[in-house]
Amino acid sequence: MITRELALELRAAGLVWHPAEGDRFQLDLPDEVELEAEADVYTVSGMTIDARRTPSGVDLAFNGTTEWALDAVPLSGAVWLPREDQLRELLRGTFRHLVREEDTFRVEIEIAGELLPFEHPDPSEAYGRALLELIARSR
Repeated sequence: MITRELALELRAAGLVWHPAEGDRFQLDLPDEVELEAEADVYTVSGMTIDARRTPSGVDLAFNGTTEWALDAVPLSGAVWLPREDQLRELLRGTFRHLVREEDTFRVEIEIAGELLPFEHPDPSEAYGRALLELIARSR
């Protein structure tokens, strides 16, 4: 799983999340709201948390949870933590290789004929860093 910091960088770079079953996220609430649950990882699931369209956008509704008082949060109050397969899919045709090395994974993408490597001990983080570069170069 990618770090919250990388997820925030991806969001700031323009990555848009359309919540789907199985997506993972953390809360990202305003500073004035103190909530320990912000560090917890939640999963979109029709039984417990689902994405609901509202007139103001999309809310993540917490169905039947009792550990805290929020019934729903707007999509802007959540940080998407894309899975490895989602990150690879978002790289689309630029993805070339995932290579396992001794103590790291190397993801290679190709942009405008240039092969770019991204290394990290966690393959998801390597994919995420590659996606961040792709987004930056597509602006």
